[in-house]
Amino acid sequence: MKNLRILSWLDNWALITAFAIIKLLIHFLTNTIYEIHRDGFLYIELGKHLDWGYFSVPPSIAVFADISRFIFGNTDFGIRFFPAIIGGASIIIIGLMVKEMGGGKMAQFLALLAFLTSPAFLRSNTLFQPVSFNQFYWLLLSFLIFRLIRTERPVYWIWIGIVAGLAFLNKYSVVFYLAAFFVSIFITGLRRWLKTIYPYLSGLIALLVALPNLIWQHQHDWPVVNHMRELAETQLIHVTLNNFLLEQVLMNLPALLIWVPGLVFVLFTREGKNFRIFGLIYVFVLLQLIILRGKHYYTLGLYTMLFAFGGYILVKWLHGKYQFIRFIIIGLNIILALFILPISLPVMKPDKYVRFMSNIGMEQNQRWEDGVYHDLPQDYADMIGWKELTEIVRNAYESLTPEEQQHCTIFANNYGEAGAINFYGKKYGLPHVISFNDSYLYWAPDSIPFGHLIKVGESDDLFEMYNDVRIFGRISTPYAREYGVPVYLFKDPKTDVNKYYQEHLYQERNN
Repeated sequence: MKNLRILSWLDNWALITAFAIIKLLIHFLTNTIYEIHRDGFLYIELGKHLDWGYFSVPPSIAVFADISRFIFGNTDFGIRFFPAIIGGASIIIIGLMVKEMGGGKMAQFLALLAFLTSPAFLRSNTLFQPVSFNQFYWLLLSFLIFRLIRTERPVYWIWIGIVAGLAFLNKYSVVFYLAAFFVSIFITGLRRWLKTIYPYLSGLIALLVALPNLIWQHQHDWPVVNHMRELAETQLIHVTLNNFLLEQVLMNLPALLIWVPGLVFVLFTREGKNFRIFGLIYVFVLLQLIILRGKHYYTLGLYTMLFAFGGYILVKWLHGKYQFIRFIIIGLNIILALFILPISLPVMKPDKYVRFMSNIGMEQNQRWEDGVYHDLPQDYADMIGWKELTEIVRNAYESLTPEEQQHCTIFANNYGEAGAINFYGKKYGLPHVISFNDSYLYWAPDSIPFGHLIKVGESDDLFEMYNDVRIFGRISTPYAREYGVPVYLFKDPKTDVNKYYQEHLYQERNN
């Protein structure tokens, strides 16, 4: 009897488990080819200063950074561990959705293949950023709504509230999903729940979970508002409707023939009427982001549910003499995914990547947030040059005598530079880097030693304040986003540098 239960479990879960393992192996075997992403360095530092909020992100990512550091230490692999785990967990939830609809192994295979080969999810599950966790929370919310529809059990409202609150503590963009969900309730059969206490209890739970961060934001004069304003002025201004819509196709291009049928199923078919709310959520999130000029990848968390619906309905539609089309879809998916794999996943070093793109006639094809096209994807360019920078700073620091080192300050212009030196420079005993960028401003000391300064990045106003100025090097790693950034060693100050520092610190904190 026990053997029969084991065989039954293997029969039901073997495919999902296999896909989850493959997903983990893909990332575990490739996530140390490049250095850590500039944003990852910031989140590592947040983990050393746990709080209920930060300048540009909610607190959740800092907790995962701290746990990663506790388990794995200061390693590239460790900081990318949880995004890979999130990818594996997503596989399980997608597979569960298909199973609960009555989809067999072929339906599961199609849905899971769509997620496994998605360029966008391959990229996001490689990076230690709130984005990856955000996509998982959106999928989890969709799964809970899916279960609510199928079971009519009020307990799922409680779980929706908890997950919504946790999602808010990870990334504020979940409000787009929740707003779309709220509007969609009124258009679908779920509006009958509004006559009960459960949706309101769910909302209250979400608010209570998110409340510590809201209190923190209020106490710090809502830095998220300033961050969003800065984002709108520097990045979102380059978002165009054409590119936004085009990216919706390109992000999951290999699985286009899977997620599009899933969207058609939930939006337009009688059979998908019970799940129409998911199609409406997709439409209303898109509309919000188009109106507000949001980034294209903000929608990514919506596609995982469409993979599940697409896998299920394709098997329903393509039966009998049309079954062969399923295998054509699988073949096209795999071929296209393998062809564009270097774009999806950092498996090629920059030089090889540039040659690859040139060979297929797509050089200078990667559009960055500034609207300009480059040789490398912005994420890749943000993952190189950091070790070289740390070595330059190390050489500058070790050129000082032990007594001089006691009175040396290292200052960087942005959190990527500061975080990279803190991360890779720990083994060299470099002092903690100061910066006024992002949440580093909160941690900056009130004063610095009257002595030597190692400065990362240009700073013209410092040249007249020191008698001895030397440039120790520049980042020369080809294709790095920080290419050409200088490292200066300032010695023998002419004036009170600490006073200058305190004045600028005051200005930055009260700007």
